[in-house]
Amino acid sequence: MPITVVSQLHVLRVFCDERNAAGNLLGVFAEMPAIPVDQRQEIARRLDFSETVFVDDPAQARLSIFTPSTELPFAGHPLVGAAWLLRKRYRGLSALRPPVGEVWIEDRDGLTWVLAKTEYSPPWALRELPDQEAVLSLEGPPEGLGHVQAWAWRDQQEGVIRARVFAQDYGVSEDPATGSAAVLLCAALQRRLLIIQGKAGCESEIYVQPLNDGRIALGGRVILDRPPEAYELLTDD
Repeated sequence: MPITVVSQLHVLRVFCDERNAAGNLLGVFAEMPAIPVDQRQEIARRLDFSETVFVDDPAQARLSIFTPSTELPFAGHPLVGAAWLLRKRYRGLSALRPPVGEVWIEDRDGLTWVLAKTEYSPPWALRELPDQEAVLSLEGPPEGLGHVQAWAWRDQQEGVIRARVFAQDYGVSEDPATGSAAVLLCAALQRRLLIIQGKAGCESEIYVQPLNDGRIALGGRVILDRPPEAYELLTDD
């Protein structure tokens, strides 16, 4: 017989700017009992965040990631957000365990960081445009691409980039802040970057830097967007 299960939904904003504005909304179900696997895609679709995280084992940080239309083995914005939330509860937590494998995490410089292998990221198309005005004037993805990061230098000497990301293939028309695309751009340019992403007036901040072992450190500011809220669903007894 179906029964009602109540879980806690935490809504975070990930990759905020220095004023804790902007950022990309993220839903995280971090309490036990875990949300049943067969209900996760529908819940992610209804919530309609860029991604929603479902934690299966909070102490071991085993989790899954869903966009409104598909499950992802890895995504930067959900992992930075989940790392921030779980480390507040488990101070010794040093890694997350999404489907792709172990991802190390750390806190430094006032940011939450994940240390990612480039092969973990989805195959984003990267398109450099002539200047940031060309990026801001886009009305959709360049070349009609289904998952693309369009970018241009804002300040090449300082390593500051202006970007926008379109992800229709993942059920998201335009993503406010995209960690996995930032990881690939950092790997391509092989330098420390501050990526300013989003439409004009809503500018998220993503920090990336290449590491000596080939991984990319991906960091940002995270805040709780609203108090945790009860989320009810029906499940089998």
